[in-house]
Formats: sequence, C-alpha cells, structure tokens
Amino acid sequence: MQPRAGVHGMSQVVNRKQQLLKRHRRNKRMGLLIGLLLLIAVGVLVAWWLPLLLGVLGWVAHEAWFADHLFYSSKDDYHYTFAPEAKQSGVRLEGGRLLLDRAVNLIGDETLILALQVKSNWLGRFFDPSVELQGGNNPDRQTFERGVNGLRYLNLSGLAVPLASGELRLHGRFCRLFGEPTLWAFQQPDYRRQRVMVIAPHADDAELAAFGLYSQADEAWIVTLTAGEIEAEHYQQMGMNRADAARIKGRLRAWDSIAVPRWAGVPEAHCVQLGYFCLQLPAMQAAPDQPVSSREADLSDIRLFRQLNPFALPADNDGLPTWNNLLADLRELLLKARPEVIVLPHPSLDPHPDHLCAQQAVLQALKGLEWQPTTLLGYANHLHDNDRWPMGDSGAGIALPPVFDSMQLLQPCCLELSLDQQRDKAMALGMMHDLQPRAPFKRRLRRGLQRLLAGRSGSPYGENEFFRKAVRRHELFWRL
Repeated sequence: MQPRAGVHGMSQVVNRKQQLLKRHRRNKRMGLLIGLLLLIAVGVLVAWWLPLLLGVLGWVAHEAWFADHLFYSSKDDYHYTFAPEAKQSGVRLEGGRLLLDRAVNLIGDETLILALQVKSNWLGRFFDPSVELQGGNNPDRQTFERGVNGLRYLNLSGLAVPLASGELRLHGRFCRLFGEPTLWAFQQPDYRRQRVMVIAPHADDAELAAFGLYSQADEAWIVTLTAGEIEAEHYQQMGMNRADAARIKGRLRAWDSIAVPRWAGVPEAHCVQLGYFCLQLPAMQAAPDQPVSSREADLSDIRLFRQLNPFALPADNDGLPTWNNLLADLRELLLKARPEVIVLPHPSLDPHPDHLCAQQAVLQALKGLEWQPTTLLGYANHLHDNDRWPMGDSGAGIALPPVFDSMQLLQPCCLELSLDQQRDKAMALGMMHDLQPRAPFKRRLRRGLQRLLAGRSGSPYGENEFFRKAVRRHELFWRL
C-alpha cells in the first residue's frame, strides 16, 4: 500500500504544478491577444508604423519586468505554521531597529525567522524590493517579489549577536516594513558532527542543496539516483546523434557525481551513482517490477552509468531499471553507511517528479529496515510557483520560500556558510558538466535587459542561474 499512497501524493503535487502552469499560459495568451488587438487598432486609427514601435517596446518591457514565472499574486500573504514552542514573545521594530522586550538566551547557531509585513513602493514594481539587515560584521540583504505587499519571512540566522544586543537594523529598499513582527528561534543539533547521507536525484542536486553541510560533516555519503542523461542537445551540436549524446552526457554526469564530492573531502568509497534513467522514476514506481528504459539514450541497462562505483550493489546483477532494484540498492547502502542524518528532497516544497520519487524511495527502503536515521532533512532545489527563488544575489541570505498551506507544520533548519565555503561551493558547481553550457540566446538577451533596465546582476561565479540561487550565505533545510 505504501507505493500507491506515494504515487497518489506525488500526483497531487505534480497536478498543482501543472494547474499553475496552465493558468499562467492561459493568462499569457489572453494578454497577448488583447495586446495584438490594441496594436492593430492603433495601426488603423493612428499610424501604420506605430504598432511596430510599440510592439518592440512592449516586448522589451515584458522581458525586463514581467518575464518571471510567478504563479501567485505578489500581494498574497505567505502562510507558515511553526511549532508553538519556537515562538519568541516581545519583539518590535522601532526606528528601523529590531528590539527584544526581554533578554533571550541565544547561543548563536539557532535558525531565526522573523515574520513581518513588506510593501513595495512604486519603484519596487520595477526593481526587486529587498530588506537590508545591518548590524555586526556580516550585513545581509534578502529579496522579495516585485510589487510585494504581504506577510513575508526573513531569515535572521547568523545574526543572533546583533539581535540580542539591540544593534540589528532593518531597512527596506524599494519597500517599507510595517506591522507587528514575530520572531521564531529553532534549536537544532550540529548535524555536521553526525554521519550524513545526501540523496541526490541527479548529479549536482547534492551540491546545490547541501555542499556546505556535507563538506563540513565528520562523515558524509553522496548517493545519486539517476544518470541525468536526457536533454543532451549541447552534445548533439558536437555531431553526435540523439542516443550517443544522451549516453555521453549520462557518463559525464555519473563521473561528476563521483568526482566532485572529492573536492569537499568526501572519500571516493562514499560516493555512489545508481544510474537509473532521468525522469523515469515515476514510471518505475507505478510498476515496481517492470524495467523502464531511458527516454533518449536507447538503453535498458543501467550498468553503463554505474561503472565508477566503489563496490557492487544488488542491481548490478541484472542491470534492470526497476523500482524494486532501486529499493534494494538503497537498502544495501543504508545498512552499509548507517547514516544518522539523511538529506533528501522535501515532499511538498520540491515538485520535480524525480525529486518526489527519490524521497518516497528512501522512505520505502527504510520501512522495516534494522537501521533507522535519527533525522531527515528536506531541501527544495525547485519550487511550484516561483522559479526565481531564492530571490536576490549570490552571497545573500535566503528568505523563506512562498508557502500558502497553513495546515503544514514546518520546521526550518539553517546552516550558515562563510565566504570561503561559498566559494568552494561555487567551484564544485562549476565542475558539474550540466551547469557549464551557455544559456540559450533568448535567455541571455532577457538577462541583459534585466541588468540594464531592472538593476539585476548575475552571479560572479558562473552564467547558469543555479550559481545565483545556490551560492548563498545560508543553506536552508526542513526537518521532516
């Protein structure tokens, strides 16, 4: 019954994502139709050349200010439900300073979350509104949606000292802050001192979500589930056919999944690539004993992508890409590594089909197993409704993502990264072959217009958007 329940839960998450995409595309089509009709009317009633000029200006404005994939209103309040014991009473904002009514015993490594109302000014509809956090030696800036007007959650982790001393100042840039703030403080053990296993659906997921954690852990394991062989157009441009391009991409990403963690000091013997096929985990889960071939690599044997593994696993016997083989591999690894902390995709925040299946496969593999971890930490490398989150620049803090389901009880867990650790993380991402090809021309042009007209800046570490999203002063997890 567990697999069926998992498939049902996954389908609900994927359906929500599809509904949001459908609504966005419908609204976009309606807007284009209305705009086209208006341009035709202007051409008939005013001048034939005016629609051409207005069309170009409209396209530039769209790319600069309205091209974000935001599938909710920026005026919507975020709705989080936290454990009541984490709430801290007596916090207020006076003259830009965040003050505590009474002394609070803060050790310094707590996850600190501040809820308050944020409202953009008119410039905040064209430039990204942000809140500057000033105090101590490590100021921060956290960014929100253009036109924001609602309840938002700032991440004050790492700012306990200036907060406790009354030196923490909050300043809105292209926005103002109002309402009665609420502070939560979440205590957590130092997971870096425990055995950590990071579950990566694809090569680079472990680095995006948890490089800072696993690079500092006393003992770390990196387990990558799929070869990530699809969407290999970059290699087809080198003259390869579709299947050959997919195979070489899968082999390269398999190499990345084994080799890149060595940059962080993870032994090769603790890096495992399971070699299942990209975007085929849902089909495997739906029919657990049926092999599911690669979409693009013309392969039905996973062993091509498992050749670098340091030891044999159950699925090496037949190489069949089945859900049952995946579970057998995971059980073997869990018993071998005996992780105290497992880091894996969050089941409701991260809607990617392979990410959902990865999380469900681990839970199913753990069921009835003689070894059980003490902690599960969820991460979100993809969101349902905001593909720009974490918003803002490389090196900045990570405010909490949009959440609108107050029935969920969530517990954030934040790890702070120094500048040197951020740079090491950026270098690890730079080694990942999938983040190296140039973006399509249209995307590069859009980013150029946004830099010129909307004040956005790229990452100093690389062109791929994940360098901006992932190389931050925080790594944000959720206790499951």
